Parts: sequence; C-alpha cells; structure tokens
Amino acid sequence: MPVALLLPLSGQSAALGQSMLDAALMAVYDVGADQIKLMPHDTGAGPQAAADAAHAAINDGARLIIGPLLAGDVQAVKPIAQAANVPVIAFSTTAGLAGNGVYLLSFQSRPEIMRVAGYAHSKGISRFAILAPRTPYGQLAMQAMQDAVAANQSELVVTGDYPPTLSGLDDAARSFARQGTNYDALLLPDGGTRLKALAPYLAYYKIDTDKIRLLGTGLWDDPSLGSEVVLQHGWYAAPDPQGRAAFERRFRDAEGRPPPRLATLAYDATALAAVLAKNPAGPDFSTAAMTNPSGFVGLDGVFRLNQNGLVERQLAILQVERDGAKVVDPAPQNFIPLTQ
Repeated sequence: MPVALLLPLSGQSAALGQSMLDAALMAVYDVGADQIKLMPHDTGAGPQAAADAAHAAINDGARLIIGPLLAGDVQAVKPIAQAANVPVIAFSTTAGLAGNGVYLLSFQSRPEIMRVAGYAHSKGISRFAILAPRTPYGQLAMQAMQDAVAANQSELVVTGDYPPTLSGLDDAARSFARQGTNYDALLLPDGGTRLKALAPYLAYYKIDTDKIRLLGTGLWDDPSLGSEVVLQHGWYAAPDPQGRAAFERRFRDAEGRPPPRLATLAYDATALAAVLAKNPAGPDFSTAAMTNPSGFVGLDGVFRLNQNGLVERQLAILQVERDGAKVVDPAPQNFIPLTQ
C-alpha cells in the first residue's frame, strides 16, 4: 500500500527531516515491511514544494500522506489532499490546521499545561503564575493556563511576558518579580537556550524556587535542563521517556547520532499507517479507523486521533533533576474513562 512521507530533506531543516525519515524507515522494518510502501518526498524548498510533493504522491497512488512538518507546508498540502480524499498525518503544532482529514500528531502545549496544572492542584497548589515568551506559543500557553486554573477552581494571580529574543530578559524578569510572589507555582512555557537564559534572573530577582514550584511544558523534555540549578525539581508534562528509550538506543547504534526529539513522531505515524494497512478487509485509512477511541500505543505512549484532527496523549509528570528527569506521576495506560 503506497504511503507518502513529506519531509524537508534539503534546506535549513534537512538534518531534522533526514532523521525523521530514518525513524520512519525503522518503523517500516519493525511493523510494516509487508504492509506499506513508503514514498519519501522533499518539502525543503517550502510550501510550493510541499504542494508539488502532494500532487506527485497522489498521482503515484498514495492512500495516506504522512507529514509535512512545517505549518506553511501543511497548509499548502491540505486542500490537495482533501480534493483527493487522502488523509494527512502531519507534524505541525499549529492546531488551526487540524480537521477535515488532517490529523496533527505533534506535541501540543495545551494538554501539557492542563495536565501539569491539574497535577500541581492535586498536590495542594491553588495559586499560580505564568511568565511566557511574547510568541504565538506563549500566547497559547497563557490561554491554556487560564483555562487550567478555571477547570481546577484555582487562581492565576500573576502574569507576565518577555521578548522572543535573548535580549530584554533581565528587564522582563525584574518587572515580573515586582508584582510579588503571592503564588505557589510558576509556569514557564519555554525551552532551550531562552529558558536557560531566563532561569538565573528568577533567582537574581528573589523568586524563591525552593518555595515556588516551577512548571513547564513538553519543551522541558530536554536532558540538559538539569544543569540549571533554578530549574531542578520543576515539574512538566510529557510522554514517559522509558517508552522511547529502546528506540533511541537503536537509532544511535544504527545512525551514529542521537535522534532528535521529533523522530518518534515519524516512527509512530508510520507504524500507525502499517497497523491500519493490516486490516483483514484491506487497508483502512477511514475516519472511523483513524479515530479509534481506544487509541494506539506508540513510542510516546498511548495516543488517539480525535475527530477534530488533534492528537490526545496520555502524559506523565516528570521532575527535572541534575542527572535527568524522573517520572513522579505515570501516564495512564488507556483512555478509560474517556477524557472530557
């Protein structure tokens, strides 16, 4: 069964795209060598290249499109796939692209924030704050945090933001600290270099992280964060890393490099395609099959695709430690009862 894989195999994101392709080929070997024929296409030149790739894949008989990675590419592919009645499992985090045959298997910040805020509330925390980057991701995080505290009948007592660059973090942290620390937990929905640059300013401006629990999103799923003392003991919601540990070892042995975090998405999407292709009555990529309410088991744990095109995951709560994150609340292993 022909299945197209649209990834940036050239250009700025080529290294990531190649690693995701390598992960997808591992899934074919593990699950679907006799079920699907994977057809890679390069989207590295941008949305027009993605559109051309979608046309070529459909002309070659693809019954399912996996990818693209970037929002603009997904937007270009969506109407082409819809016209051909070919479903798409894409990797963009832009939730507005989901639906009408497009499923996003990406990591979404909203459920991560709902999960970590809910866990914090269960531990007696009722007064929250958020300091977010002035980006679309940060804006979504701000809204999700407002919804999370409302759902838990908690309070969001202090909010703040900072510029999307490394400059200006000092002033933003100082301004945030001046609002006081009458809260028990602080959400920092950011990651990487910017989060590490921001963290020391919190301590400098007397935000006592021994008393205030720091919270994060899946962007905290980064082993290097443990080197930043301020972030140690912070909580975040993400898939249990044990689920992908064996894959990461195999990938490193085969490719001579560690897999990027998004490699598991390509593996799980391809494995899902292979599972659906094994249907005794023939490959079934229908809406009913794709949105099986029982879900599927992937490297990143149990997940299911909903009618709105967004993925729903069962997430663990992890705590940042110097030598790596540890699970403090395991992810549920099924979707019973159904998440409301």
